[in-house]
Amino acid sequence: MPESIQPVEWARLQSSLQQAGHRQLVLLEGDRAASLAWLVQHLPALSRARGVWSGPAEDCPQPGLAIIKPQNGRQWLGRETDLLVWDGWQGNPPDSLAALTGTLMAGGLWFWLMPPLPEWQQFDDPDYARTALTGAKAHAFAQRMAGLILADSDVIRINTVTGQCLGLKPETSVPRAFEIAATSDQNRAVEQVVRCGLGRRRRPLVITADRGRGKSAALGIAAVGLLNAGRQHLAVTAPSPDAVHTLFLHARQAAGVDQVAADSDHEIRLLNGGSLKFYAIDELLRLQPPAELVLVDEAAAIPAPLLKRVLLGWPRVVFASTVHGYEGSGRGFTIRFRQVLDEHTPNWHALRLDQPIRWAADDPLERLVDRLYLLRAGQSEADAEAGDCHIEQWRPAEGSEADLDAAFGLLVDAHYRTTPGDLRQWLDDPEATTWLARRGNQVVGVLWMTREGNFPKPLAEQVMQGRRRMRGHLLPQSLANHSGFAEAATLSMGRIVRIAVNDRERRRGLGQQLVAAARRHGKSVGLDALGTSFGASLDLLAFWHKCGLSVMRLGLQREASSGEFAVQMLRGLSDAGVDLAGRMQVRLSEHWQTLVPRVWRALAPDLLIALTARLPAGPALTTDDLRELAGFSEGARGFEITLLPLQRLTRQVGVVDKLQSAEDADLWCRMVLQTWHWAELQTAGYSTGRREAENRLRKRAAELLRTYNNRDLEDPEKLEKLERTQRLARGSSRSLQGGTK
Repeated sequence: MPESIQPVEWARLQSSLQQAGHRQLVLLEGDRAASLAWLVQHLPALSRARGVWSGPAEDCPQPGLAIIKPQNGRQWLGRETDLLVWDGWQGNPPDSLAALTGTLMAGGLWFWLMPPLPEWQQFDDPDYARTALTGAKAHAFAQRMAGLILADSDVIRINTVTGQCLGLKPETSVPRAFEIAATSDQNRAVEQVVRCGLGRRRRPLVITADRGRGKSAALGIAAVGLLNAGRQHLAVTAPSPDAVHTLFLHARQAAGVDQVAADSDHEIRLLNGGSLKFYAIDELLRLQPPAELVLVDEAAAIPAPLLKRVLLGWPRVVFASTVHGYEGSGRGFTIRFRQVLDEHTPNWHALRLDQPIRWAADDPLERLVDRLYLLRAGQSEADAEAGDCHIEQWRPAEGSEADLDAAFGLLVDAHYRTTPGDLRQWLDDPEATTWLARRGNQVVGVLWMTREGNFPKPLAEQVMQGRRRMRGHLLPQSLANHSGFAEAATLSMGRIVRIAVNDRERRRGLGQQLVAAARRHGKSVGLDALGTSFGASLDLLAFWHKCGLSVMRLGLQREASSGEFAVQMLRGLSDAGVDLAGRMQVRLSEHWQTLVPRVWRALAPDLLIALTARLPAGPALTTDDLRELAGFSEGARGFEITLLPLQRLTRQVGVVDKLQSAEDADLWCRMVLQTWHWAELQTAGYSTGRREAENRLRKRAAELLRTYNNRDLEDPEKLEKLERTQRLARGSSRSLQGGTK
């Protein structure tokens, strides 16, 4: 049986790893108190200049370790560490833990305190309290990790009760000691950032890289190169100030002490007057500093609408992001953001960094973490297979590793906010149901649904009143609270959490087939409704509408994760579900015009019009409405005193559909639905002045009024009434014009 090793041998191990450019996991299995005692005995021999401890401060096994909360690991993105001591007994948030492993440098050791591997499936991880997974009888996510660690010969396992050690290999010499140095990839990145900063406008650069490839360092080095080349003002933004620590560190080193006039954590000014300054993303967009170049680091963690505003707000922009990440997938970011880049800056450039800098290419820890959290899921490019596509129900916790990799890879590509935490939620949720679409042996589509709701009536009433909020159950709780119908929380709903289809299979109806499979299953198991919640966008709204879902709610605030308003859509499956969905949508329609100018004044016009088109029609136009509308469209009746009938006209059957493709639809939306002021309109570039804008609105009102009137042309009585109303309106308008001369 393997012997325990002495503290001095750990120092030799660390030195050997440094020479090879490797990092390693040391799993401390067994009693927590014994593991802490083991650390107190062995850590003093290790280099721990930049070490981290994730447990309680009073249990820190060695002085000098930085103490962090388990959920705050992502705040260390962009930093470097030598030693990570992770107290798994306090919780193991996948995103946070994965992020911290990415900060370890060559020679770094990750000590992980956990129960014995066979017990992981039943381990009551404290981090589950943040999720709706506390009721799960077993944890497939932890069981899968235990199996991967058990099979990995590069993991060192210590039984801290007996002192036995498994997996420690004898020292081996390497032909050449590993050195942290710039790679050809990084040098190319520096050159391209400088070229972008000095080059022509509207040619943004998008850099993607795996963790540890030196992209942040490249940004810092390039920034100083630009300042030395004559640029005066450079701005950098990121999800948090800590994320630019490495960028500024390398900028200082590149500048040299003799060239720096002023230096702080988030700003460097050189003697030649040039400056590099960090701005939080909201501050950057609010202040709009006159930067000649904006550097966006960890871009995948910033909502896409905000990235678009940066892209359009400055002449030169560099976006950098991790390809597979702990804050969201840069791969998905590139795929989704590509559409914005192609539309607004078609001459953009892309650069990918593959060569690691902080560790060697064959680093065992990177390989293990990639497998544990599927950070490279679905990256292999297999040839498209022929044959029919079929859909099957599937359990990710029981599927093959190849299928899990392919399916999760689709989710990563489709949703750039996908993180390791989503993988845990998917595997461990006992209420989840999944469908795979296959063409031949290839996974080409995936749908993940979870069951929510079914609250008792007293609890549902408290949820509706805003007095209670249960973990999970996003859709029924949100609908009950915002619609005012408590029964929304009493119904059993299937919420589609994620759906993704391979790029090659899109526009073929496969997504709709997956939703249809979920709908049939929902009916068979007694669900009352099928729904979803997503960040509002035109393409997603159109997709879910094709699937037969109706708009039930638009969020009152932009979501922090997406920067967009959440849209919730529903389709009734049972009689109770159909009835409730109809009543909720009617009620939303009644509130709509009151909420739009108060809550959604800044919503993109095309999106607002599309949402309005999905709602039930508003109240019918009266004779008074028609008379006033004719007076506005054919005469000189004022806009403000015609606003009510103009809003009512917009909500008539067929009118809002016509408006979606009409010229000046944006102008109409801003003034009629969102009730902007004339000055706002001119400032935003929608018009040259009030008179010009009002004339365009009159023309549009006349066309929309014709659309409304054309429905009644086959009814002689209605036609005669309409013509009489219009004659009276024209007469009134002429009188008004004559009286104002």
